[in-house]
Amino acid sequence: MPRTKEQWIEQLESELPPLFQFTERNRSITAHYAAWYLQKPDLFKWSGMAAFASRQVGIALVFAELMHAPEQFHSPLLVERRSFSLDPMELVRIAAGWMLYFPSLLHQFASKQFLLADLELIRKGNNAIFNDIAWAHAAYLEGGLGEVRRLCGDDEKEYLLSGFTMIDEGARLLEIPDRETEARELIREGNVKLLRHEQMTTLQPVFDLLSPPGRVVVSFGSDLDFSDAVHDGWAQASFSLWSGYWETLTGIRSVTNSRDRWMWIEEAVLPVWQGVDAGFCDNSPLKNRMLSLAACEPALIHDVKRFAENLYRIVSFA
Repeated sequence: MPRTKEQWIEQLESELPPLFQFTERNRSITAHYAAWYLQKPDLFKWSGMAAFASRQVGIALVFAELMHAPEQFHSPLLVERRSFSLDPMELVRIAAGWMLYFPSLLHQFASKQFLLADLELIRKGNNAIFNDIAWAHAAYLEGGLGEVRRLCGDDEKEYLLSGFTMIDEGARLLEIPDRETEARELIREGNVKLLRHEQMTTLQPVFDLLSPPGRVVVSFGSDLDFSDAVHDGWAQASFSLWSGYWETLTGIRSVTNSRDRWMWIEEAVLPVWQGVDAGFCDNSPLKNRMLSLAACEPALIHDVKRFAENLYRIVSFA
């Protein structure tokens, strides 16, 4: 029995951790993107790039959770002891307390600002993009272009449907001798259509809600790093490097501005990603990295998060 778009969305939602598990949910979203790319690396270029972009969002979400962590202890920890002790565990506890006192002050300051609210918006944007475009990838894998066409709404035809139409035509031409160049260009253009749908239809309303300081933070944090997916070890597209440090700091150029962001994507992100994607093959760094992301393997930042949480817990209950 044919599924509705809502049923596709519900099925994919059931495969994700709940909303309150920020980093785990983000890693699962990233894993879906990576898995789709691995299934059809010749076609699902947007999905491959989205895996790296979602991973970058995950780093911001880890930072947000770490900012909550200092609430588990308070500065009286540093002065509540009535006598000095040479006990090694006591000395470790006091040293850790001093180390965590300054992050606690930072947390108190930042919490009064818009940063946590802005990071919450970014989290919602990560979920919104998945809800808005993931169903079409799952539907295409099961039912082809016909399934996507059947379910697309009028507001999805300009970019989402036309993108999959071009990708599907490119897939057909790949099977015809001497048409490979044309096929790959169609596939590239189709994936750029998906990217434009994501950026302008789904993400821009989220960016419009960010605070002025949050827009600066997000602009400096917009750094797609594919370096661990290439042999030479460096493949990066940084908005602040592209736009200029001063222009980013003052807001003259902002990644939240659709015109600035799309220029950056066209001039920096897409060329870097296309070079990385061209190196995909068995045992390539890109394939190995995608396999790691698809398996939800934790990055170093997640290990740091767990360590910090454990440290805060030791300090609180020792």
